[in-house]
Order: sequence, then C-alpha cells, then structure tokens
Amino acid sequence: MSSFLQLVLTLMAIILCAKAASLLSNRLGQPSVLGELLVGILLGPTLLDLTHLPIMQNTHLTEVIMELGELGVLLLMFIAGLELHLSDLARNTRVSALAGVLGVALPVALGWGSGALLGFEANSALFLGLVLGATSVSISAQTLIELKVLRTRVGLGLLGAAVFDDILVILLLSITLAVISGVGGVASILLIFVKIAAFLGLSVAFGLWGLPWLSHKVSNLPVSQGTMSFALVVLLLYSLAAELLGGMAAITGAFLAGLMFARTPEKATIERGFHTLAYSLFVPVFFVSIGLGINLREVSLEVLWLMLAISLVAILGKLLGAGAGARLGGFNWKEAAQLGAGMVSRGEVGLIVASIGAQAGYVNADELSAVVGMVIITTLVTPPMLRGLFTSGSARSSAADTTPLT
Repeated sequence: MSSFLQLVLTLMAIILCAKAASLLSNRLGQPSVLGELLVGILLGPTLLDLTHLPIMQNTHLTEVIMELGELGVLLLMFIAGLELHLSDLARNTRVSALAGVLGVALPVALGWGSGALLGFEANSALFLGLVLGATSVSISAQTLIELKVLRTRVGLGLLGAAVFDDILVILLLSITLAVISGVGGVASILLIFVKIAAFLGLSVAFGLWGLPWLSHKVSNLPVSQGTMSFALVVLLLYSLAAELLGGMAAITGAFLAGLMFARTPEKATIERGFHTLAYSLFVPVFFVSIGLGINLREVSLEVLWLMLAISLVAILGKLLGAGAGARLGGFNWKEAAQLGAGMVSRGEVGLIVASIGAQAGYVNADELSAVVGMVIITTLVTPPMLRGLFTSGSARSSAADTTPLT
C-alpha cells in the first residue's frame, strides 16, 4: 500500500471513530470533545496503535497526522475569535487581566514549591512551575461553543485571560532561560516586550484598518472561493507572525485573526466555510491526535504517582488562581469557578514549555513523562468540569449574548 493510501485509510478511521465517539459522548450527556479525546487514546499506542499497524509502513504517518491536527487547533481558535466582537473583549479587560495574571502566578508558585517537595532539582522545579502556569483554551473554547456560552461574559473573560496568560508565560520563560543560562540580561527581556508589543500592535492595526478594505476587494474578485482563501491566508499569516515576531503561541495569532474578521461584512460567508472545513476534518484529527502520542502502558508506577500529584496541583492552581482573579474582577463565585475550570487545560502550550526545559537539560525523562501525563489529564477533565459547572444548579451564568452558535 502506498504512503498516500495509508494516509487516506488513517484519516478515514480517525474521522469515523471521532464522530462515533462524539455521538456517544453526547448521548451520555458529555461534551463531544471528550469522546474524541478518549478515542484518540484508544487509537494510539495504548491499545490499537493505529499509525503503526503492520499495513502502515509510512514512517512519517504519525508526524503528518500531528501536523494536520495542529492546523485543526488553528482553525478552532480562528472560529472562536470569529464568534466574538472586539468591543466585548474590551469590556472584560479587567477580569481578563486579573484572571490571567493570578492564573499564572499561583500555579507557577505551587508548581515550583511542589517540585522542590517532590525532590526535583532547583531548575527542574522552576520549569515545572512554568509548565503549570501555561494554559491552552482550545479545548475549553470548543466546549463553550457546544454549550452555547462562548459569548457569555465568562467565555469572553476566559479568552481574554488566555491572551494575558500566554504573554506572561512567554515572558517568564524567557527571563528564566536568560537567568539560568547567564546569557542576556535586561536588554534581552526588553526585546521580548518590544516583540510582543510589535506583533499585537501591527496585527490589530492591520485588522482594524487594512483587513476590512482588502476583504471587501477580494470578495468582488472573479475567483472561486476567494473570500475563504483570503481568510485562510490571513489566519496562517497571523499564526506565523505570532510565533516568529511576537514569540507567542500560534493559537493566539489564529484567535486574533478570527477576532479581526468578525468585524468584516464577509463574516457570515467565512463562518460557514470554516465551520465545514474545520469540523469535517481538521478539528476531529486534532482531538484524536492528542491521544495518538500517548502510551499509557509504558507509564511506570513511580511516574504514575508523580503524574497524579502534578495533575492535582495543576488543577487546583488554575481553579484557585484564575478563579480568584475572576472574583476580584467582579464575577460571582460560580462564574469565577467556571472561568477557573476553563483555564485548567495545558494543551500544546504546556508541552512546548516542557520540551524547551527538556532540550535545555533541566527536565529529565521521568519528569517529562509525568508532565505529558499531566497535560493529558488536565485536557480530559476540562470538558466535563465545564459542562458540570455550566449546567448545574440554576441556569447558565449571566450572558452578554447566549444566541446559539452555528
């Protein structure tokens, strides 16, 4: 079987299994994303090892699936941004800032302290704190979209807090590396601020003044799916600029691109096209791909206990830190708990920080395995936590707009 046919077979299996798991998860009263995450673990080396079956001889197959999944998370965050309005986020700046800052500060402190108590070396304990400070809201955004509460003030506060979280973690990571390695100093730290400010300033300026005009011009061109293609190019450009210019996560750029397109008259066309493109292929592949890299059979008892301990600290750190920030920002207790739960998932951002620590020699193999396990556990617990908090007791938290998202 050729490499291309192996990819075709793998994608077919992933999409079928993901949609079946999504349906079953919904029937059981859980978000569909939970089913897709779990089926990814079953399709991975823990049970079936789909991409390494005897008929799969393509050594790059797993890598291709992972990269398609990365496109999926960019599309997902673009759609999340497309559902919102810049003015809505601006009204929630205070709560976003407080939740984002405290949602980093407390987990970093708890992770650092826990690492020291668990016998980590000083640098390893510090990197554990940085990993626990990270947040990836792609899973939470999808869950809030399913629950039709993304445009509540909790959803808006969550997405805004994630931006502050991303900026703060990048700064802390850069400062830590500069201090530990002894390379750089105040000038290098100031450069990081300048790069982030330059990316945010240029991307917002272009989105406010250049993008609406260009989008209108492209929509009138005699080009097949010109508007969709233009939106896709801008999405990828913003994602690339976030990484290369701003030193931030690509998902932040994707979210910002969606937020800018939400102001254009072409929003409805782009929204319909991206929903079809994302949810028919790329988003299911993303959720399943998370499990394809996990092999629970290789986890030793020692690593398992370490993983569970770190996961407990990770969950409590975000619930208490981001939740306290939301409470100080004016949310009631239930809304604060909802926002805190939405910040629990570490996702790819936590893995990036951990891999940087491992490459620099500050995180050993067992510690890295425990951190990867923590990322998976926090990713899995976030959807049911959010569903429980949004559907328990009285109806949902007060909303800015609870219009169903399609």
